[in-house]
Amino acid sequence: MGDTLEFNEIYQEVKGSWNDGRLRFSKQNVVYKSSKTGKVDSIPAGELNLAQWRRVCLGHGIKLGTSTGHIYKYDGFRDTDFEKISDFFKANYKVELTEKDMCVKGWNWGTAKFSGPLLMFDVNDNTAFEVPLSNVSQCATGKNEVTLEFHQNDDTEVSLMEVRFYVPPSQSDERQDPVEAFAQNVLSKADVIQATGDAVCIFKELQCLTPRGRYDIRIYPTFLHLHGKTFDYKIPYTTVLRLFLLPHKDQRQMFFVISLDPPIKQGQTRYHFLILLFSKEENISLTLNMSEDDVERRFEGKLSKNMSGSLYEMVSRVMKALVNRKITVPGNFQGHSGAQCITCSYKASSGLLYPLERGFIYVHKPPVHLRFEEISCVNFARGTTTTRSFDFEIETKQGNQYTFSSIEREEYGKLFDFVNAKKLNIKNRGFKEGMKGNIDEYSDSDDDQHDAYLERMKAEGKIREEGNDSDESDGESDESFNPGEEDDDIAEDRRTPASPSQRSPRRLERCGDNWEWETKAGEAKRQYDKAKQEYKEGGGGSASKVLHKSTFPLP
Repeated sequence: MGDTLEFNEIYQEVKGSWNDGRLRFSKQNVVYKSSKTGKVDSIPAGELNLAQWRRVCLGHGIKLGTSTGHIYKYDGFRDTDFEKISDFFKANYKVELTEKDMCVKGWNWGTAKFSGPLLMFDVNDNTAFEVPLSNVSQCATGKNEVTLEFHQNDDTEVSLMEVRFYVPPSQSDERQDPVEAFAQNVLSKADVIQATGDAVCIFKELQCLTPRGRYDIRIYPTFLHLHGKTFDYKIPYTTVLRLFLLPHKDQRQMFFVISLDPPIKQGQTRYHFLILLFSKEENISLTLNMSEDDVERRFEGKLSKNMSGSLYEMVSRVMKALVNRKITVPGNFQGHSGAQCITCSYKASSGLLYPLERGFIYVHKPPVHLRFEEISCVNFARGTTTTRSFDFEIETKQGNQYTFSSIEREEYGKLFDFVNAKKLNIKNRGFKEGMKGNIDEYSDSDDDQHDAYLERMKAEGKIREEGNDSDESDGESDESFNPGEEDDDIAEDRRTPASPSQRSPRRLERCGDNWEWETKAGEAKRQYDKAKQEYKEGGGGSASKVLHKSTFPLP
């Protein structure tokens, strides 16, 4: 037996993705080099204390354990490799390579065991699956339930997002909650953001609209910790995209919106926005848990150790300094009532639409943020249930459509002017500019029976009738065409009469073609009659001088 054993195309699982590489066993260590990343794992031979041979998805695999508590797993061996690897381990590592059977029953109940960095789920003393706790990104508890969420690998097409364990209540030890004990075992080895040290400051019992509830917000140097009665969220500042500070329409409250990517998760629900609601009258005195020198060095005058003011101002000021993002506020837009937002409905809920300098944001259920650069066009549509409101539709370049409905008609002029000033493509510009010219009639009427849209249709109908009269006087009659020979455009025009200026160009072209052929047919008929007369006068009629009628281009 040589001093080394080498194997190619050996695979290592990394967050759900299989990376291939080369594995070498030598007397001094075990070395694995990934072909994809070039990363090298080296295990000193003296630290090996566990070696298992197992049947796995890629043939056979080896699980190695060290005295420092690390676990390494490599797959892709052949069945014939067992004997030579076992002999090499006995001779050089003084470790026996044992065969370990895996449970393949498919049961979903068993025993959870924590062994170093692994959570093992055993069924009848055989392991069904193992969860590397370093892959766990979040651990949440509920009533008799623990939910594990996992870090995602961008290289995988299909990813395991979460696993839920039901932990039955224990009768043996009532002093310790089995759910909390399970969660603590997970968190002790999981790659979860841990709150090390004291928070910079704490805001108590803030009202949160999404996710709904009251949360204590602990501000740490690198992340935000939301602590509620049921759920905890740790939000790294690197995931914060934008900050918004929006005044409520009642002028007594303020929204503070935090846009997140990737979103925070609560079960299957994803929250791309964190929305806090404040009262303008609520004040607070805030003292940062840092020395004055540290505050000056860390925030460069953006914050001070002792601050006081409105609660929403303190939260937004602290977040702006820590996240290092600008806060977006509404621009110069003012609605009919003087507010910087428009009351409307999106899907099944009523909310507020804020026209911003570079986009629109809707709060709060569900929140929607649309930037001007991703908008293809907008559309003003008549309300479906009443004439006292209209709908505002936004289409994105990706093909998505957002309809904000039940907007008061008094807001139309302000919104149209705003959209026009921002040079957005208005899908029905011609129609709406006509409405804009009669906006007083549309806005000032309080009679529910008056329908401005209907009045406009009546006026257009009168124009059509006058146009039809002039058509008949000019000798152009629709009845001169055979409906069976008309194309779709002409048939459509016949179903919806219009004035000459409104007729389709294709129909006018078709009419011109018919007149041209009638002229040619008349000329051909005259040539035929003349030739026939000359033919008869010349003694035509004999068999040798038969003239076929098709000689002349009759229609």
